[in-house]
Amino acid sequence: MLDPLPPTIPHAAQAAARTWPDAPAVLENGEVWSFAELWQRSRAAASALLGRGIGAGDRVAIWAPNSREWIVAAIAVMSCGAAVVTLNTRLKGREAGDILRRTNAKLLFTVEGFLGIDYRALIADEDLPALEGTLLLEHDLVQGGKGADDPAVDGALVGIDADTVSDILFTSGTTGSPKGVLMTYGRVLPQAAVWCQNTGLREGDRYLIANPFFHSFGMKVGWVACILSGAVAVPMPQFDVGQAIELIERERITFMPGPPTIFQMLLAELDKRKWDCSSLRGGTTGAASVPPALVERIREDLGMVDLITAYGMTECVNITTCVPGDDAETIARTCGKAFPGNEVRIADAQGNEVPRGQTGEVQVRGQGVMLGYLDNAQATAETIDADGWLHTGDVGTMDERGYVRITDRMKDLYISGGFNVYPAEVEKLLAEHPAIGMAAVVGVPDERLGEVGRAFVVLRPGATASEAELIAWSRENMANYKVPRSFVLVEDLPRNAAGKVLKTELR
Repeated sequence: MLDPLPPTIPHAAQAAARTWPDAPAVLENGEVWSFAELWQRSRAAASALLGRGIGAGDRVAIWAPNSREWIVAAIAVMSCGAAVVTLNTRLKGREAGDILRRTNAKLLFTVEGFLGIDYRALIADEDLPALEGTLLLEHDLVQGGKGADDPAVDGALVGIDADTVSDILFTSGTTGSPKGVLMTYGRVLPQAAVWCQNTGLREGDRYLIANPFFHSFGMKVGWVACILSGAVAVPMPQFDVGQAIELIERERITFMPGPPTIFQMLLAELDKRKWDCSSLRGGTTGAASVPPALVERIREDLGMVDLITAYGMTECVNITTCVPGDDAETIARTCGKAFPGNEVRIADAQGNEVPRGQTGEVQVRGQGVMLGYLDNAQATAETIDADGWLHTGDVGTMDERGYVRITDRMKDLYISGGFNVYPAEVEKLLAEHPAIGMAAVVGVPDERLGEVGRAFVVLRPGATASEAELIAWSRENMANYKVPRSFVLVEDLPRNAAGKVLKTELR
């Protein structure tokens, strides 16, 4: 781990190049870049950006899948004193145009032909008065620059510190228009460093990063964490279970975080055929629904003995985390306790902390909380109250030790016959069924009860189960009001680019 902790991400890349110059930093398509080479390439790209007039306070967007060039572009943008704006690779032209306009992005880095998409064509008809150019990551990173030794890069680096805005990431927009989250280096780096310590990510680890770089997870506790710890970043443009297994086997991947669905897919393949997962050691998972049975299988069947659960969001990279030495039951049933540097509480609708064990909204205050939403003081005030508490919109409980259990998103909760039903809780119970590989539950209208549960279920390979059997099993294993009134057997569940199940599509 870099010690002392550098003030910014570019300074961290510079320190990593000094500390581990010849060690591998990024591994992609069988080709390795050392930490020294990563920093030299980033400096050369920064020189080119400075030549294009990019400087302090500017915004530069990246609309591309995970790659080594993505990392170089981000470090280069930051080295100039500009903030990185990340665009989800699934966005349509109108959505991307909206973000580019709202951030006044001066430049856009993108790629040609990812999943057959022409990103430049998607925004060809958008009115983007601030955008001065669109560059291709594969070809235009260093074009027009003076090279890695350009003294202008050193001059720009002097102008950035812990209080400089590092990035603007946009929320997924599940409740209306996506909001731009402003982060500074001083909020990101200490959190990423503690995350490395808690997960055991260390020098030489081979970290398969399937989480998209346009998200906090893939960026801040993804490639940034690799730079801080000396681990090797192995970017995946898009999660594909066959390709992931191939990379794990060939590159001897040791560390791999992801949402529960990614591990469910790896285990489903393991049920079909034996593949070599012996190199895997650790990772993190997290989300509202991480069934205990799944955590146990990840640890036992995939061999990821150092797996822990953690919880965070775009507005606060890390909120809670398990710690090394936590027992399997704690890792399976909680998402840990307050992340160092943060306070966490469970509060009622009036903002009062509720007694331990009672349900309320998870709220966090401290080092990792965002600066605010871009040009949206009202939304910022609604999310961060006068006492500095960030209202997460997640429902949970806290035990006597301070460990938090997320029961659901406030918006996913449905009321059946007067009872609050948290779909994540039902999904955890369904995961115990021997035939069920994955399950997602949503509330659907019902004349008598208001709403009832409908479960969308993917069966494990070779397993069979009828709707009647699943309903009967549920009645034996959960309270009646939690039992889904209907089951839909599906081949797969709809997911976003990060692998999270899209409940909106199921509804």
